Amino acid sequence: MKTIIYSTVKTPFGIMGITKSDKGLRRIYFPEEAPFIKALKKDFPNDKCVKNDIACGEIKKQIEEYFSGKRTTFDLDLDLQCPPFYKKVLKEVNNIPYGKTASYKYIAKRTGNSKAVRAAGSANANNPLPIVIPCHRIINTNGGLGGYGGNLQRKAYLLELEGIL
Repeated sequence: MKTIIYSTVKTPFGIMGITKSDKGLRRIYFPEEAPFIKALKKDFPNDKCVKNDIACGEIKKQIEEYFSGKRTTFDLDLDLQCPPFYKKVLKEVNNIPYGKTASYKYIAKRTGNSKAVRAAGSANANNPLPIVIPCHRIINTNGGLGGYGGNLQRKAYLLELEGIL
């Protein structure tokens, strides 16, 4: 049995949940996923979940700095748990700089399969680390916002925060 450490962080979207393993940041939850303990039990059924605000302090600090405009990149160890193709996509998404966007098609191309646009979109939609892995920076080829698991108003807010919209 592994131990998953969790805490919460105040954001402009409300209280978000954060989790980490011994390897790094594991999952970020949007406010509507509360109560977070219920979400944790669903996502980590075989692990021990322990609330520890101090152990999550650096994650909280960096997320708060991002929302206050003081941080443009995250410097956190990540424990990205997802299928190999999703991991490949999310690593490419993580390379998109603050204040820039890329298309689903561009990301698919960067993973070595320019025809995997829908699969790249699916990986993005299932990003377990929104905001830290900036899936909000992925837009449609025609310049439209596309989708966002955290809802389109949040995506627009994040793009505005970064000076894109």
